[in-house]
Amino acid sequence: MSQPGVSSPASLRHPGRTIARAAGLVMALFILSRLTGLARQIIVGALFGTSPAYDAYVAAFRLPDMLFQLVAGGALVSALLPTYTTVRTREGTARGWQLVSEVATLVIAILIGAAVLIALFARPLVAHILVPEFAPSQQALTASLLRVLLLSTVIFGASGLSMSVLNAHQHFFLPALAPVLYNVGIIFGAVVLGPRWGVHGLAWGVVVGAAMHFGVQIPGLARVGMRFRPALSVRDPAVRNVLRLMGPRVLGLAAVQVNFLVNTILASGLSAGSLSALDYAFRVMLLPLGIFAQAVATAAFPTFAQQVAEENLAGMRHTLARLVRAILFLTIPAAVGLILLAHPLVVVLFQRRAFDEISTRLTVMALQAYAVGLVGHALVEILARAFYSLHDTRTPVSIGVSAMALNVALNVWWVRVWGHTGLALANSVATLLEAGALYLILHKRIGGLVSVDAAVSMARQLAAAAAMGVLLWGLSLALRPWGAFVWLIGGMTGGGLAYVGSTLLLGSDEVTYVLRMAKERFKQS
Repeated sequence: MSQPGVSSPASLRHPGRTIARAAGLVMALFILSRLTGLARQIIVGALFGTSPAYDAYVAAFRLPDMLFQLVAGGALVSALLPTYTTVRTREGTARGWQLVSEVATLVIAILIGAAVLIALFARPLVAHILVPEFAPSQQALTASLLRVLLLSTVIFGASGLSMSVLNAHQHFFLPALAPVLYNVGIIFGAVVLGPRWGVHGLAWGVVVGAAMHFGVQIPGLARVGMRFRPALSVRDPAVRNVLRLMGPRVLGLAAVQVNFLVNTILASGLSAGSLSALDYAFRVMLLPLGIFAQAVATAAFPTFAQQVAEENLAGMRHTLARLVRAILFLTIPAAVGLILLAHPLVVVLFQRRAFDEISTRLTVMALQAYAVGLVGHALVEILARAFYSLHDTRTPVSIGVSAMALNVALNVWWVRVWGHTGLALANSVATLLEAGALYLILHKRIGGLVSVDAAVSMARQLAAAAAMGVLLWGLSLALRPWGAFVWLIGGMTGGGLAYVGSTLLLGSDEVTYVLRMAKERFKQS
């Protein structure tokens, strides 16, 4: 750990290597996490499909997730990590642990209090706000599930703090492993508890998974020497700085959560299964997002924070520009593939037992609409973290609030035209506009993002993706009669080779950069 007046370790003098090593590890575990998450959804789909019971479960998730996100989710991490890094670097280790203890005490107290209040008023909240169009029996089920899921929110509060601290110490293994165990807990709930308790077993599986999510990180906290002493002190300047940085971010997340809430309210008035289909589709879209963008962004965030603490803005600018180009290189073809291969993908993954052809049709339509915004989601992941590292939460929040206001307006409009597909498409359009605005503003702030090289790189990637799309469209026509599995595997193989081959022919250097990042990780493993 860095002490005041001590020079940075060698890893921080070579941020590209640090991020490559960390991103490689995180990416591997993110892949494992997404695969176990996919297995979880396959099992859940087979057992519950797009049934009214699963609609109730998805709706019940909304308020606990909103509480976590606003109090202990992205807002806290984005404020605590750079503040803790700066305090630890400039004032010493003991002072850093004092800050963590004070913030943790405050957050857990707020979560417990809020969870108790929501549990007490669960039924009217569900009936009058969350899902007013559900039948009374379905509303009662939603309220019952909500009370169970609130337990996981409190546990996740402690777990989110742990992830932030470990990432600040450049420890990524256990935080990245935690989501895998969370998925295992939900699978346990679906397979073991589900046959006895129905969808309630699934909810209790979430609580088990949350406990495993936190428990696996405890050895890591001990390894970095964490010293936790419960204390409440909002007068501490560092705590006030965390709260100050959280404020705008909480407002931004509130706007996002309001959008999700509007989605849930509107979907509750559509045909049965619409809310479930949106959930399945969004989780499938998160697979490439987690593998490519979230892994890189998670690994880059502490490096950005350290560069800012050392006033190395030029290093941050160079690192960010290269990472943005690498993320675009990976996510543009992923979006094209999801759009063109949505049908065989959903059939292969989910269509069995309770997940029938109607479920498939609903989910495919939502997935194609969500895939349009994949690139936007990926860019927001890393661009927002760049702003947070600069101790600026106001700019991304103001942009995010504007984007979500547009999202809600489009939701209300497009749900009448395209049903649940309109809800997914509205999210994609708003996210793409949000990413574009963040990119341009960050360029004005630090420079180096809008350039001839960046434009040429983008043009090459779009041309390669277009070539891939044309080939994939032809392959789909040829492979469709052979069944969904052959269609999917053939399309993924042909499309992937077409994209890589096209980028090489066009002289794109992103291929070599991504391979070099992977090589750095391989050399260190």
